[in-house]
Order: sequence, then C-alpha cells, then structure tokens
Amino acid sequence: MRIFSGIQPTGDKHLGNLIGGFRQYAATQEQGEAFFCIVDLHSITTDYDPADLRERTLDLYAMLLATGLDPTRSTVFAQSHVTAHAEASWLLSAVTSYGQLGRMTQFKDKSMEREFISSGLFTYPVLMAGDILLYQTDIVPIGDDQRQHLELARDIAERFNSRFGWTFVVPKGVYPEVGARIMDLQEPTNKMSTTGGSPQGTVKLLDEPDVIRKKFRSAVTDSGREVCRADDKPGVTNLIDILSVATGKASDAIEAEYGDSGYGPFKTDVGEAVVALVEPIQARYRELRGDPAELLRLLAVGAEKARAASEPTIEAMYSNMGFVRFSR
Repeated sequence: MRIFSGIQPTGDKHLGNLIGGFRQYAATQEQGEAFFCIVDLHSITTDYDPADLRERTLDLYAMLLATGLDPTRSTVFAQSHVTAHAEASWLLSAVTSYGQLGRMTQFKDKSMEREFISSGLFTYPVLMAGDILLYQTDIVPIGDDQRQHLELARDIAERFNSRFGWTFVVPKGVYPEVGARIMDLQEPTNKMSTTGGSPQGTVKLLDEPDVIRKKFRSAVTDSGREVCRADDKPGVTNLIDILSVATGKASDAIEAEYGDSGYGPFKTDVGEAVVALVEPIQARYRELRGDPAELLRLLAVGAEKARAASEPTIEAMYSNMGFVRFSR
C-alpha cells in the first residue's frame, strides 16, 4: 500500500498541524510505502518572502522528523526537487474543469482576503492532485479542511483514466477520528491557524511551556459549567478533543472525570497535557535544526527516492496522452 500526504512550509506550525496531520503521518508510515512532501510550490500562490521560504522549508523538514517521521522508512522530500509535480499539474489541467475549480471553498475564502489573486491560487488543487496521483497513492492521511481538494483529485483521476486509459490509482482519504479540525482557542468556531487565526488562540508547536499554559487558561469556553461535547459548546468541545489526543483518553471518559466541576481546573489540565505532548518534540526539533548540512543531505536522499518513484507515472501520463516519447 502506498501513502502520500503533503504540507506547506509557510506559517509557524501549530497544534492543529500536529493533531490533524503530523501524528497521522507517523502512524501511517508503518502501514506501507509512505511519501511525505513539503509542498513548497504551493507556497508561492500568495505573497511570500523568498528567504523566509528557504528557512521555513528546513524548519518544516526538521519538524516532520521531530514528530515521528523516519527518513529511512518513509520518503520525505521537497516538492520543488521533483519536477514531475509541476509537469503533472499541467497535464492534469486538461481534465479539470473551470467550474470544478471555481467551487473550491478555500479559493473563495482566500480570494476574498486580497486584492491580487494569482492564477496559481485558483489552480492550486490541480497541483495537489498531481502530488497525490504521481505516487499511485492508495491512502492520503489528511486534515478535514482538505477533504474537498481530495475529492477533486479523485474526480480528476477517474476522468483521466476514463479518457486516456488506466493510469492512476484512485486514492482514499484517511481522516483522524478525533481532532480532525482543531479550532482557535479564542474563536472556537474558526480553525486554528498561524496565518489567519488569533495569536492568543493559536498554540504554536515551538511556544514556550508557560506560553502554552497561559493560552489554555485564557481559552474561551461556553455558558454553564458542564464539561461535555455539544454543538452549542464549541469551545469546550475543542478542548475535550485536544485533551483526548494529548492523553489518549476517550471523550466520554474526560466528560465523566470533569463533569460539572467547572472550566478552570479542566483548562489547566488541558494545558499541562499539551506541554507534556510537545516538549519532547521541541527538544528533537532543536537538535535537528542545529545541523542544517545534515538536513540538506537527507532532503537530497528523499528527492532522489521520490524522483525514482514518480518517473513511471509521469512517463505513463505522457505516453497515454499521445506525446512522442523516446528512451533515455
């Protein structure tokens, strides 16, 4: 079985990335042949600083390893190091409709936030489809916010196979049962984010322990005193999900433990659990980030493995679409 997932290097990585993505990566790499991609090409669809992109790419690579990815077991690489990704995006654009791209919720949301809207922001999901399909991916561990993009990738694969003959495995998404979408601690109806969320409501993975504790103590809760998951309690529901992931306790066990004892002790305990969760990650990250030469060496190894794995698919795409090919 083949596994693929990708993450952008822009923005500081936060608790939502860990719960919705990184922890899935480490778990699923044990299930088959795994490919994890730093999707740096996606990062240029909005305003960015080139020097910052370079540093954040290395930051993210170190964080992926610190949160459990093993570069000897998985292929961990940067998207721009494998030219087949850009090639596949252009070829797949031939079987992707304008209407499909126009219905993407993330494009609608992000395009409302800025005056200049790059065409790359609009076609971003086609590049994402290429990322996934190049590796004949069976499963994609992914956050709930990317569900629509994955469904588009499935549609593109099926349309390509129907028009040009079987070329791609049609992938399936794997979503975390708990914590599929971690919300902002101050605005619990909005997803946690370092690019659009509130600073006090976003727990960065490299925040100091006391900063993390303070953010949870000041987390917005809901009316009443009862600690329970409910539609009208988005703040408490979010905190229960976080504590469940951090401790491994089931949601109903957490509800039974805290009952109607009030939110103060509960929020304190959630903060402590998150500190315990991220401290070893922070230590390993700092160790890795202190040796940039080794990070570059490992990235080069990952890129070579990814090139070899993707080449049969990109060649099949060209051949099936009718392009003249020659032996290399």
